[in-house]
Amino acid sequence: MVEGSGAYGKGLARFLQRAGETVFELERPRRRGAGGRLKSDPLDALRAARALLAGEQLARPRAGGEREALRCLLRSRESAVEARRRALNQLRALIVVCPEPLRGELRQLSRARLLARCRAFRSLSGQDVELAGTRLAMRLLARRVALLAEEERALRREIDLLVERVAPGLIAQPGVGPISAAEILVCWSHAGRLRSEAAFARLAGAAPIPASSGQVVRQRLDRGGDRRLNRALHQIVVCRRRHHRQTIAYVERRLAEGKSSREATRCLKRYVARSLFRLLEAMPAPA
Repeated sequence: MVEGSGAYGKGLARFLQRAGETVFELERPRRRGAGGRLKSDPLDALRAARALLAGEQLARPRAGGEREALRCLLRSRESAVEARRRALNQLRALIVVCPEPLRGELRQLSRARLLARCRAFRSLSGQDVELAGTRLAMRLLARRVALLAEEERALRREIDLLVERVAPGLIAQPGVGPISAAEILVCWSHAGRLRSEAAFARLAGAAPIPASSGQVVRQRLDRGGDRRLNRALHQIVVCRRRHHRQTIAYVERRLAEGKSSREATRCLKRYVARSLFRLLEAMPAPA
């Protein structure tokens, strides 16, 4: 058993797997009873050995190769998108406080025209120091936005190609785009890692939790799990509710039964988690 097999323990896990050893992912040991507050490496190792001997369900480390490549691409794209959003917000904030008449000129422009105009700014002799500093900051921010947009497009193209090669059947499903498919593949990892579709739904935060009270019988969604995977399922459901005929008919039937829109979405996310897990488990293993 290796703790942190996806981070600091990844090198050790790979070495053991290449040597033919069976490796399990060790979560934080449960510290119970009178010794629950005691912490040391020997005690944690003893607790881990007891968990293994007791037959507790232990997870396998996530696969490397194409899955790890997708994870790196997704995280890089995510940071590029977030940095681009921050740069755009900074540019808009500068427009609010910049001197006239520059403020009046820029505030009416669309995003594309605004970025083109700011990238074209040049330093002029005799300019007011405040105006010169503002124009320089706007020009650099506009260039940063353009560079990050190009970086995001390059990463997305690579993700598209990799997903198409690894799981063409997944992106053929209604509402499943390349980014959502990549997030699902990264979390699922490989066949046999998760013991059932219910475990996959719990990992995705799509497993219903009883929340009944009195004569009201209802369930709510789990707020835990992998929130990136949950977001991918939510995007698939939103797309299907808009464009997928069978999903639209299902939602209308649920609403006619008295369920709310959120409850219908909860049922859909559980159904999507079940169907996608079965599809993933049936995919042929990579060569």
